[in-house]
Amino acid sequence: MVGYEVTIGDGGSELVVGADTYQLEGPLTTFFSTDSGRRVVDCWSVRLASFRTADVVRIRRVDDLRAA
Repeated sequence: MVGYEVTIGDGGSELVVGADTYQLEGPLTTFFSTDSGRRVVDCWSVRLASFRTADVVRIRRVDDLRAA
């Protein structure tokens, strides 16, 4: 299972499980699940999580969440 590890400015981190991609949406960084093999955000994409971009310190893709 893939996803992203998001590190926040206060030192905490969150795992966004099942996210294929992310993009900036105004003041937010939003993570999406897309159709298999696609990394394009379109009307069929599902929003999974959003974080204030100003609070995000690091975004790291995790290809095997069991190892994270």
